[in-house]
Amino acid sequence: MKKIKLLLITMLVIGLLAACFSEEGGTVTDTKEGGKTTIKVAYKDDGPSNEVAVKYYETLAEKLKADKDIDVEFELVEVAQGNYSEKLSLLLNSGEIPDLIYFQGGDQQIANQDLLLDLSPYIEKSEYLKDVLDPHHKSKLANYPYLLWVKPVGHKVAVIRTDWFNELNTSEALIANPTPENYKTFFQELVDSGKADYATTVAGDISELDHTFEMAFGINKTWLETDNGFVFSKVSDQEKEKLAFYRDLYANELLDPQFLTKQWDTKEDAFYSGEIGVIAGTNGKVVDFYNSRMKEINGDKAELTILPPAKGVYQGFGATDITKESRGLAISALSENKDLVFDILDYLASPEGQMLDRLGFEGEHYNVKDGEITLTDKYFAEWYSRYWEPIEVDLGTPISDETPMLSAPATESQKVVNQYFEEDNAFLIPEEYVAQWDAMENLYKEYSADIITGKQPLDTFDEFVEEWYAAGGEDLTKLANEKLK
Repeated sequence: MKKIKLLLITMLVIGLLAACFSEEGGTVTDTKEGGKTTIKVAYKDDGPSNEVAVKYYETLAEKLKADKDIDVEFELVEVAQGNYSEKLSLLLNSGEIPDLIYFQGGDQQIANQDLLLDLSPYIEKSEYLKDVLDPHHKSKLANYPYLLWVKPVGHKVAVIRTDWFNELNTSEALIANPTPENYKTFFQELVDSGKADYATTVAGDISELDHTFEMAFGINKTWLETDNGFVFSKVSDQEKEKLAFYRDLYANELLDPQFLTKQWDTKEDAFYSGEIGVIAGTNGKVVDFYNSRMKEINGDKAELTILPPAKGVYQGFGATDITKESRGLAISALSENKDLVFDILDYLASPEGQMLDRLGFEGEHYNVKDGEITLTDKYFAEWYSRYWEPIEVDLGTPISDETPMLSAPATESQKVVNQYFEEDNAFLIPEEYVAQWDAMENLYKEYSADIITGKQPLDTFDEFVEEWYAAGGEDLTKLANEKLK
């Protein structure tokens, strides 16, 4: 009798243990009636109160079941309103760590606690994701394998109204040889013609100008290699020469005198109204928005033209930082459904997954007729890809030429940025240097603004260089030479 009782107890324990393990090998503690596994997701703006987000994940769950026999339901975690990075950190530090997490900063301290999954072996074995990664994605993953963000390289490109561009005598020379001097001549004609009050402006940050001009002055990396080792680009002779060029644009009233106080909306409004002739926008979606808005206000003739990066020592829109993604998706290392979560991410890179993620809901954001996809006005007004956005997207069904996903200027902006792609040699700043690094960046912003606007003479740059090295630059330069040699 005792043997029978022992056998029954043993069988019961084995049965309970077997029920606790999923097919993927992880423990499933939250399984709904009917066998559905709950996947908890923390994603900016995608809380349970967002009706579109709720419908998106319900639809995704239906497609996963139909296409891959993956039976899940998604639980959207409400992240408190405010600074997303800060609020997400509070959530994670409280002990509530979702299976799938979107980060927009703050991920490194979580990764340092071994709380984020190394995605490299998963991607290597993936069915779809490994085939949609561009070189910059692969480089970032090699350096920091916890965050994935399959989006095009993001650089800012200069744009101008096509009708204005075609009417300027210096346009042809600019395209043929876009040196900084030819750009200045082009800007001067743009203002002298009366078309714009000022040739260009930025939203308070000269990095928008840098995307067009920096490489022409020989600044092609964060750390420039010299005969005496690596030097931080912002304290280099090349930087001083670049700031002298910006100072000249400002002195000749080609650069908007209000550029330091311009906000994104005021910058864009000045462009649409004709106060400003040229602004920079991130390639792809932002250029697409600028193009649509410009045509809406000024007519089809005002469709945008993409201007080339300035040509000099080098040519390009700036080196791409490959230390890590600045934002993206991560899987919790504590999740009991790691394999399942990655299978979902992989599915979103498939043609079926891209149909939802890129196009939205059929009948609302797109329609399929006669073997073609036609995008609706609602698509252009509200839809965006939550997950992956490879340039060469495979939907299995062609999109009608009458409603392309991106306008011709936006598509051109992506192509030209990829054409000039170059990897940077920046590296992750060790935690003990972060406060110094931030202070030194602020020092640069203060000096560069005063030099460009003429509040300080150009030679004040030499004073800035001395202060930069004294404020921690010596240690960081030594560290850079150790890492980069």
